[in-house]
Amino acid sequence: MLIDYAAILVGFVLLIWSAERFIVGASATARNFDVPPLIIGLTIVGFGTSAPEMMVAGFAAYDGSPAMAIGNALGSNITNITLVLGVAALISPLNVHSRIIKKELPILLFATLMALALLRDMTLDRLDGFILLSLLFLLMWWVTRAGIRSKSENELTNEIIEELPDNMPTSHALFWLIAGLVLLTISSKILVWGAVNIATDLGISELIIGLTIIAIGTSLPELATSISGALKKEHDIVIGNIVGSNLFNTLGVLALPGLIHPAKLAEGVLERDLPIVLILTILLLVMAYGFKNDGKINKLEGGLLFSAFIGYQLLLIFSL
Repeated sequence: MLIDYAAILVGFVLLIWSAERFIVGASATARNFDVPPLIIGLTIVGFGTSAPEMMVAGFAAYDGSPAMAIGNALGSNITNITLVLGVAALISPLNVHSRIIKKELPILLFATLMALALLRDMTLDRLDGFILLSLLFLLMWWVTRAGIRSKSENELTNEIIEELPDNMPTSHALFWLIAGLVLLTISSKILVWGAVNIATDLGISELIIGLTIIAIGTSLPELATSISGALKKEHDIVIGNIVGSNLFNTLGVLALPGLIHPAKLAEGVLERDLPIVLILTILLLVMAYGFKNDGKINKLEGGLLFSAFIGYQLLLIFSL
């Protein structure tokens, strides 16, 4: 079992590092071929931050563990809102200015409701996966189009452009693009292998492993990015990163087990995990809009979100 734990540790480290290298390589390559920075930020970077979840979910489903893939998608959404945003808001209250974020949040809520509706029959099949993935591509087109239209007055656009790599030779960019993708594949395979073995040895369901260890581990890039953004006062990029990641998780990551390995849902997904994702998404929308005032996630709300993360982990422990 020691080898399995080592596989998870090594897998996480390689996964996080290779995802960062993949984003750098892909962004620099696109920039060198004169792709507008905004499109890079809203598509390549958005995909790259969810690459760990997508790779892990894909390999888990391919290896016959769709429950782990589903747990990874839903658990990452819960972790992003409660742990990642909670910690970031505790460091620095997060103000929401971006129009793109305020347009994306209702879409995230719609995507969550769509996933809930598709899974009401307790099955995630290929048709469900196709619908979710189609919505993701449609969303990427809409967000890019909306961003280009409002780029001159959008705080998120400026923050994204500042974070993109600059002056990297095309040969170096292509190297990191390919190397990052190869290492993402290898590290995901190692991680899934170790997680499946541990679940089998301890008698823990693969869903719980996906909701906890895998979800928290694959959300570490978002946590690091959000802490850095909070310290730099780049509030829109912190919240935009989470909203974008959760959209990719709901429509892209959740689609993969349906497309690769259709299966019945494990017990707890429809009764516990999806409703919690829905409640947290609604809560995030309320905080971000503010209604009477500008949207803001203050330290008290950050503390409540972090407490919700602890409470959810305890709920899963008591459900074992």
